[in-house]
Amino acid sequence: EGVEQLHGWVFELASWRDPHGLEGGEHGPADELVADSLAKTGAYIMGRHMFSGEGGPWGPEPFEGWWGDEPPFRLPVYVLTHHAREPLVKGGTTFSFVTDGIESALAQAQAAAGDKDVQLSGGANMIQQYLAAGLVDELQIHVAPVMLGGGVRLFDTLPRLVELEPAQVVASPKAAHLYYRIPK
Repeated sequence: EGVEQLHGWVFELASWRDPHGLEGGEHGPADELVADSLAKTGAYIMGRHMFSGEGGPWGPEPFEGWWGDEPPFRLPVYVLTHHAREPLVKGGTTFSFVTDGIESALAQAQAAAGDKDVQLSGGANMIQQYLAAGLVDELQIHVAPVMLGGGVRLFDTLPRLVELEPAQVVASPKAAHLYYRIPK
């Protein structure tokens, strides 16, 4: 409940609207951050729930995700799942389904991204796994002015201390944007 308020700040930005085929949008510090992040990204990794909101086997006619016929990524997306499936091409985005762990997904995404970044796009459980394994170089946290009563907490199950080095803090009218480097 209220998740649209959690992400609402990004939906109004020009840099988010353009890849979604929408006109207009706000400009300013938050828009510049999102535009910069998108320009640096060469591939994405997401969890099964972010792809489809569902768990378990795919079924005889697998759900094709909730991203529509023209997903905004237009880059390779690697979906972590326990259930094998053939790659899915939707518009300019290819979703590849990785069943052999986070390291394999990262290696595949890095190979596809070349000299660009791999963005971990959620959900919280998947990000926790990468943090616990020491495989995250930067962490971007966008804090919206709303408190949800439930859901998976991003830092709930970290098995070790993760030190963060502040890199950038930007305030915008609808969120605070915190960027950290993770020293190795």
